[in-house]
Amino acid sequence: MTNPRFHACIIAGGSGERFWPMSRTKTPKHLLRLFSERTLLEETIRRLDGIVAPANIWILTNAAQVPGIRAALPDFPAAQIVAEPAKRDTAPAAALATGLVRARHPDGVLALLPADALIKDTARFSAQLLAAFHWAAGESAGSPGGLFTFAIRPTHPATGFGYLELGERLAEGPEGSQLVQVKRFVEKPDRATAEGYLKGGRHAWNAGMFLWSVASFQHEVERQAPALAAFVRDFPPGDPTAYLAARFPALPKISVDYAVLEKAAPVSTILADYDWDDVGSWTALPAHLTPDGGGNVARGPVVEVGSTNNIACSSGRLIALCGVKDLVVVETPDAILVCHRDAVQDIKKVLPKVPAELL
Repeated sequence: MTNPRFHACIIAGGSGERFWPMSRTKTPKHLLRLFSERTLLEETIRRLDGIVAPANIWILTNAAQVPGIRAALPDFPAAQIVAEPAKRDTAPAAALATGLVRARHPDGVLALLPADALIKDTARFSAQLLAAFHWAAGESAGSPGGLFTFAIRPTHPATGFGYLELGERLAEGPEGSQLVQVKRFVEKPDRATAEGYLKGGRHAWNAGMFLWSVASFQHEVERQAPALAAFVRDFPPGDPTAYLAARFPALPKISVDYAVLEKAAPVSTILADYDWDDVGSWTALPAHLTPDGGGNVARGPVVEVGSTNNIACSSGRLIALCGVKDLVVVETPDAILVCHRDAVQDIKKVLPKVPAELL
């Protein structure tokens, strides 16, 4: 039986520009079926089974994506899909999530989770998430209170992630999870710094997954971010649409790391023992899909002759690869992308030249 205090708020508002042309404003990365017959958003919700009651799961998105989310999740309650009326950042989203929970359960505890991470070891994720909820709720021995994150042990010197500098071990959960002090949040490093972090073993990737009690978050924003504090404090029960329209656009555009977490005390992190991939570009696919003998990875109807190390994704029409290598080829009904694998991070530079109706 799930704990009625536990809530999950899923942030599902990203644009996923690096996955164009399949990813669009109305159907971004978390609504694509890249690795299975389920979208990344569906997989995120399924990982909450047995941990958070269905009535306590919220999807935070924007108005443009609501129809796509409803189409992907026809049985998900429409009232639990909340559209932000203006584009802000993660601090206003965190305040919105906390306000939603506070208006229903003033003693609630919530997890703030991205919609587009790929995690295959669902059993271990669920066990660690439950341990994290109990720590955030103050129900487990050794919990220091405050705010909590998940830390991903780095597997390579990534320069595209923020890092957490890890401090002393604080507690161990009954299922083996390690709770560790966060000494500080670190910006995205250069290559040499990231290599030093990997060798030193005292830094982990900041996965953008957070947990806190309503009271702990409210305490921090009252101290650090008065506008966010007032927004949470005044959040109404029932349908929040009118309240969001009136109040949300005026909130500061700032990340939750800058606005709250970097100055919060204490902040603790659970060391993730499960696999995790933020699936940042098309070149993430080969790590999770089985290649053919030539190292080609395909989704949809694809054939090849004399081709190696390609990534090909079709929405319906046949892609035929002949004598090519190291390409990304993506077909949709109205656009085709042909890109060298080394240039996938530059796909967003193409988008200003693409007609608005194809974005």
